[in-house]
Amino acid sequence: MGEFLFERGAAEVAEDATPAENVGAAPRLRWPERCQIEFRYASLDQLLEPDHRARAVWALVERLDLSLWVARIKAVEGHVGRKATAPQLLVALWVFATLEGQGSARELARLCEKHLAYQWLCGGVTLNYHLLSDCRSGYPEEWDALLTQVVASLLNEGLATMDRVAQDGMRVRAAAGKSSFRSQPTLDQHLAVAREQVATLRKLAEEAPQELTQRQQAARERAAQDRVARLEAALANCEELQKKREERHATAPHTPLKPARASTTDPEARVMQFSDNGYRPGYNVQFSTDTSSGIIVGVEVVNQGTDFEQLPPMLDQLQDRYGQTPREALVDGGFVSKQVITAADERKCAVFAPLKEEQRQLDEGKDPYAKRKGDTPAVARWRERMGTPAGKETYKLRCQTAEWVNALARNRGLRQMPVRGLIKCRAIAVLYALAHNLMHAARAAAAT
Repeated sequence: MGEFLFERGAAEVAEDATPAENVGAAPRLRWPERCQIEFRYASLDQLLEPDHRARAVWALVERLDLSLWVARIKAVEGHVGRKATAPQLLVALWVFATLEGQGSARELARLCEKHLAYQWLCGGVTLNYHLLSDCRSGYPEEWDALLTQVVASLLNEGLATMDRVAQDGMRVRAAAGKSSFRSQPTLDQHLAVAREQVATLRKLAEEAPQELTQRQQAARERAAQDRVARLEAALANCEELQKKREERHATAPHTPLKPARASTTDPEARVMQFSDNGYRPGYNVQFSTDTSSGIIVGVEVVNQGTDFEQLPPMLDQLQDRYGQTPREALVDGGFVSKQVITAADERKCAVFAPLKEEQRQLDEGKDPYAKRKGDTPAVARWRERMGTPAGKETYKLRCQTAEWVNALARNRGLRQMPVRGLIKCRAIAVLYALAHNLMHAARAAAAT
């Protein structure tokens, strides 16, 4: 019997060794084959990851009360009419798209056909960008009620307290160019031309109806009438702005009186200074955030370039929404004046805001926290409050709350409004707040 149980085979060859007879031969490669038909048996639910964000959004939206949305649906059982799209689907799509930084209705409609997460949300329901756009900007009251519903439930569950809020403004570019702003004489000329165009289209429809189809004629008349409506609104806004400038000029004659201008595409937009010191058409988005939870409790959109006197209206909004006013409000120096501090104190809210030229007064040996001549009791308490270590520590919460919320909104695409007008722009801001609250509340609930 041999030394080994089995015969020894040939010596192993290293993997990178090439036999002499294969030198110069073509290598064998695996190439992608994209035309091969394959049958895959899998549902959308099986294809999407179990922990995908789209699932969390759908689970949260399913729990919302959308009775206001359902009340608008005219197609009911037992009567004729095409089936309406479920409001839960439309809300979930926009909330998820907002979290993903997507703000275009056309792009969202394309994603519903191409992207797995959006396909999962749709579940085979076909959508078009008209329906998506109308849902976002055509339901401002319903979106606002959803925000109130979500925050109220969080307050009831103890996930938010609204005992202390931080408010800050954020300039967002309007859907209008600087070249669209015109003075009153130019607006009058454009309005006359637009009205003449409407009359010409109607005359053409009567004299030569065969030139255009009924649908084309209606579309052209609708576009011409929309332009007339925008120019009329721009002219009204221009006249209002001119009156305000004349009033300010009467109290301060040394300031130059420049003619007011308004945009022909977005009449309610105003040219304002942005953080980069540039001047562009925009809107001022105001977020009021609960410092204990990071939940956005109040939203407002104004066309004023400064945050001056924006605190009292926000406190009134919170009282109307939830039946309570925060005990403390943290704002920066651009919000406050003696009138604002007094108005907040009348609403049982203590203001935390920096004193003007505080460091310079300290360097000069003056006491910036002492009561001054003309101060109301509320203003005197504010000065004293901001001089205490507790007041300074409390004010530090403003930056990490308000600035954090603004940064998240920027990261999610809130840099330019995709719609025009204060009402529609406010609906966009409410949608961002709603998406932020839903995801933040889900994380808070999971942590507790």
